[in-house]
Amino acid sequence: MASAFPPPQQQDFLAQELYEPSPLFTWAELQSMAGDGVLTPLYEKSFTPPGLAVTPRLRARAAASVVPDRIRRKVIAGRMTAAWIYGCADAPERLSLLVDAKHRISSVRSARGCILHEVRLGQLDVVSIGGLLVTSPLRTAVDVAMHVEADRAVPALRMLLSQDELGVRLRLLTLAVQASPRVPHKKAALRKLAALSLQSEAFPPEAAA
Repeated sequence: MASAFPPPQQQDFLAQELYEPSPLFTWAELQSMAGDGVLTPLYEKSFTPPGLAVTPRLRARAAASVVPDRIRRKVIAGRMTAAWIYGCADAPERLSLLVDAKHRISSVRSARGCILHEVRLGQLDVVSIGGLLVTSPLRTAVDVAMHVEADRAVPALRMLLSQDELGVRLRLLTLAVQASPRVPHKKAALRKLAALSLQSEAFPPEAAA
């Protein structure tokens, strides 16, 4: 009679949070287990056990595995990639990675599956999550408002505003966009925020404060 339990190797495996191709399981084996429902795909070649709560830390770890080691300390996950890490957008087809102007994009070789953007970042614009540098929630919201088309930006911004633990408030976000110097997309960003303001009844009162 067949056992109702997975083999010992899989029992040990299911005690972990995140799995990628390794000496323990190959890419083909991970895909096969995902097909059997033993694993749930997370991002690219990263998987989690079914039913595991996926946190920003796990998403950041999965994203970090796509970024080559040679550039990981020089890039920051931003824009819709950061919004996804915070649980406020769908997984990106390609990671949006920001490069501080002091490094210059030319000093960071392009990586497959990643889009690089040269930007200026302040000390409060970057946090570390799961071994990956990520733009702070407020900087993420500012960048999404200014650099992402409205049909994708507005739902992500609504989610960023709705998550109390992220600390993003519509008034603060509007002030941050207004204070951005010489940004050609500022007017479009303010129109997106105005649309969110009109929908403010969908937010708890404190989210629009």
